[in-house]
Parts: sequence; C-alpha cells; structure tokens
Amino acid sequence: MDTPKTEFAHIGKSVIIKGELSGSEDLYIDGQVEGSIELSGNRLIIGPHGQVRANVNAKGVVVQGKLDGNIRATERAELTKSAIAVGDIVAQRVAIEEGAYFKGKVDIQKDMSAKDVSKSDAVKSEAPKAAPVVSAPAGASSAAAGGSSSVTAKTTPGDGK
Repeated sequence: MDTPKTEFAHIGKSVIIKGELSGSEDLYIDGQVEGSIELSGNRLIIGPHGQVRANVNAKGVVVQGKLDGNIRATERAELTKSAIAVGDIVAQRVAIEEGAYFKGKVDIQKDMSAKDVSKSDAVKSEAPKAAPVVSAPAGASSAAAGGSSSVTAKTTPGDGK
C-alpha cells in the first residue's frame, strides 16, 4: 500500500507528535511520533518518511519508514523493503519483505482476540520453550511454526544468486 486511502487519518511529513496517540479510525503517519500508539480495532501505516518511537497496538501494522518500538497487532504486521524496525513483534501473521531491516523478537499468536491464553494451550504448542537467537534473511523465520524467535535481519536485493 503505497498511498493512504481516503478513510485514513493522515499525519503529514512536517507534523511532530509527542505523547499518547489513540483513535478509532485507520491512521497513516508520514511525520514523527514519540510516545505510544493505541488503535485497537484499526490499522496503522507508517509511511516511507514516518519516524516513530513508540509501542504500537493496532489491528494491523505496515511499516514503510522507521519504527523504534514494539508492535502488537491482533491480525497482521508487515515490514516493507524500505522499513527499519527495532523492537518485538507479536501478531497472528508477520510479513517481512526482502530489503527490510528488523532487529527484535517475533511471536506468532494463534488467536489474539482471546484475552487470556490458557496454560494448557501453551503446553500443547509444538514450538520449543526457548527459541535461540537467529541471524537469517528476512524470508526465513522459525516463527512460522507458531513459536517465537529472535531475528536480526538485513536483506539486500540480489542475495538469492
């Protein structure tokens, strides 16, 4: 998604926000935000010029610019090829494009709409209790099986020769 659709609230390149940001509509950030972002039932797009230093809680998150903070997405988190993200990601689905920079931990959740995950569900998981720190291309993730992994990845186009 290169440009925001009309249903997105828009924070432009020259806007700087410090503090708690919350809302009940989708949000596109191309400026600077520092603090926290709470969009529980909505989507957040950090545009290519966006610089965010905040923990994010949203339905879906797309990072095209810079993010320094944790992402908690009830559905999907995506890092595009221009993304620079440092922090942990907790989501049902995670996509990291080739060329993106990501440093942090990925935790794939089965169903994030449930407030409490019972301990019996955690025991049934096939993933190991403690995942090792992994340094791999963004396309390779041991978290796809439903477990957790720590990943530091920087991919560059043309690596797959």
